[in-house]
This record gives sequence, C-alpha cells and structure tokens, in this order.
Amino acid sequence: MRSRMQAVVLPSEVGEFAEEVRRIFLELGRSSGADALAGECVPPVDVYETDESLEVAIDLPGVDPQSVRVVVKGGAILIAGEKIPRRGRGDSSFHLVERGFGRFARLVRLTTACDAGRARAVLAAGELRVTLPKIVDRRGQTMQIPITAGRPVA
Repeated sequence: MRSRMQAVVLPSEVGEFAEEVRRIFLELGRSSGADALAGECVPPVDVYETDESLEVAIDLPGVDPQSVRVVVKGGAILIAGEKIPRRGRGDSSFHLVERGFGRFARLVRLTTACDAGRARAVLAAGELRVTLPKIVDRRGQTMQIPITAGRPVA
C-alpha cells in the first residue's frame, strides 16, 4: 500500500535538523550566523513511491557531488548543500538570471518505514536521486511472544 508523503522547505521545519544544517554549511565553508539555516535557492523536489522504495529526486544541475549532503534521521530526509553561481566571462555581463544558486536545504518527511542503512544517492545528469528501500512497519501490530519453560531470570 502506498502512503502520502510531504515535502517541506526549510527553515519552517528545521527542528531536529538544525545542528546538521549548521554542520553541513560549515563543512561547505559557509558562515553559521543567524541566517545559516535559510537556503538561498530552492531546487525543485519530486517524491514518489514504488512497491519497493521511496524515491526523492532533486534538480541540481552543475552541482558537484562534494557540495551536497544527504542525512536521514527519524522520519525525515534532509538534502542540503550549495550550488555555486555561474560566473560570466570577463568581457560579458548577464542580462537575465533566472537560475537559482547558493545554499539550499530541503526536508522531506517520510510517512512510511524505510531502511536508511540501505539507502543510496546518485547525482547524475543534473539530478540527485535518493532511493530509500521500504521495510514493513510493525509498530502498532499485535505480536505474540512465545513463552518457554525455564529457570527464573535474576
């Protein structure tokens, strides 16, 4: 059965990921001032589900894989990094700039159980694709525990 998923843009739900976002931006050479949690660009994200996995795809054209971090914690996945601005040639200037650049942090809440230990992320052709294999969530189910005869536990 497929579940409903929500994509959330930081910083509105930075909550439990605040330290991770600060650490990532520091690793990437950015300051950790008051605005350190706000992304400067918002790359689009698609989240979809197959029978076997949850897939998160985020457009990151021109971004070096070393400039991106993916963190799974609790029921959420954080994708944060930096997209370096494109520089014009010395003898030219821009007339129109629509493509965003700068720091980014996207948070996706997962509403189904996933195996973060087997997750994988691939950045190819300008798209980061994170695959999270689904697992059976047994919370809330009644499970009988067998009883064996033996000596009392001290």
